[in-house]
Amino acid sequence: MNEKKVMDILQKVQSNTITLQEAYDLIKTNPYDDLGFAKIDNYRYITSNYPEVVFCQGKTTDQLVKIFKTLLKNNNSLLGTRIPKDVYDEIKSLIPELMYNETAQIIYKKNQTFKTSGNIAVITAGTADIPVAEEAAVSLEVMGAEVNRVYDVGVAGIHRLFDKLELINQSSVIIVVAGMEGALASVVGGLTPKPVIAVPTSIGYGANFNGLSALLSMLNSCANGVGVVNIDNGYGAAALAFSILRTISHG
Repeated sequence: MNEKKVMDILQKVQSNTITLQEAYDLIKTNPYDDLGFAKIDNYRYITSNYPEVVFCQGKTTDQLVKIFKTLLKNNNSLLGTRIPKDVYDEIKSLIPELMYNETAQIIYKKNQTFKTSGNIAVITAGTADIPVAEEAAVSLEVMGAEVNRVYDVGVAGIHRLFDKLELINQSSVIIVVAGMEGALASVVGGLTPKPVIAVPTSIGYGANFNGLSALLSMLNSCANGVGVVNIDNGYGAAALAFSILRTISHG
């Protein structure tokens, strides 16, 4: 049951076409689909403003096909993260309407009616951070947000960042993706009044500890308004940024 169906039921209650008990019975009949190996949450959009998103890593192709087909029964939009190209190719032959972004490793179907006002800047320190940034950016676009990409503006050449400050400050929310020491998040946080979501990446030499050094640097940021998500968690940053944007848009 998607958002439109729930709204239709509520409008029928409002117009006295059905009773409150009838509406409750209709809504409670489909809270999730039990596939045995997975339970598809049909009410996820109520709490997160978007249907359930699938973390594809570790799932078999057969499992993913069954999950995607179930989701598409009740939703016009679909988003799956961390899916290799060869797995997408297998799924595409069975569900041809699904699209793929190879850099982000995201499989999706976009509902063109999903739109929200405002926009989000996605910034990377280096080119190597782009895959994580694209996971965030593509997720946001599928959700219906406008994205401004500002890539390769790390502190080693900070004049590149200053050149993009006007564009960055036009955004309602900012996502900063950085590996190595993760310094870019603090720098951006000190240059903008907008909320900054920092994403540490596992990019870096040995002492980077697969992103731990960047994570700790971001957690220790002295800049105001900087929050941090997990290492390489582009989707997590997107979900938080979209929630903030929806709050700003709808109050």
